[in-house]
Amino acid sequence: MKVYELGNMDDFELLSISKDTDITGVFCCDLLSIAMGKAPAGSAWVTVMANVNTLAVASLTDVACIILAEDVTFDNSLIEKAKEEGIAVFKTKKPIFDAALLINNSL
Repeated sequence: MKVYELGNMDDFELLSISKDTDITGVFCCDLLSIAMGKAPAGSAWVTVMANVNTLAVASLTDVACIILAEDVTFDNSLIEKAKEEGIAVFKTKKPIFDAALLINNSL
């Protein structure tokens, strides 16, 4: 599944898009230090952490995209930063598990 395809699903709202990247798996974690060490490159990272450090971890780990669950969102400055950095970000009203399961079942 390509990152842009998440935007075609009713449950995900696009906040920032990146290059046409493949999603190779799903990773769920809200503790940034663990995500930094364990998030697989190419994964869709599902979290409720919506701060600048989330973007830094996404950049370091080379995840395919960030999915902000539970209707959490970035403020406008972070959305602009994600665009500048080329990091794909989506938000969803779904809980973390449900969002991850939906993505995983689409792979």
